[in-house]
Amino acid sequence: MKIAVGTKDFKTIATHGGRTRRFLVYEAEAGSDPVETGRIELAEEEVLHLCGDGRPHPIDSVGAVITGSSGVGFVAHMRRRGIEPVTTLETDPVRAIRGWFAGTLAPAPEPPHPHDHHDHADGHHH
Repeated sequence: MKIAVGTKDFKTIATHGGRTRRFLVYEAEAGSDPVETGRIELAEEEVLHLCGDGRPHPIDSVGAVITGSSGVGFVAHMRRRGIEPVTTLETDPVRAIRGWFAGTLAPAPEPPHPHDHHDHADGHHH
């Protein structure tokens, strides 16, 4: 399974999934070590927070995306794309992937509300 891990520095997990521009891409399976197979670097206008559901996106090739936090809009966008959104307090990408497969990954707290953003029927957030 391909898993993207949001990162600021290509070393640690980024804290805001919807604003993250860099992703490490791993091929991973339960019981084996994740292998980094690529990197995604998004243009500013491609960040997932701004990207509607209707157009293709570089993240579409993965089955899951791991970030340090995400709002309800990010979670909804990922699920509509067929991508499992995962948030965690873990900062190490490989440990996060291993923990997710093992069912031991410490989740990040869920936000109570989409942090002052509004979901619109047209798929845009403001």
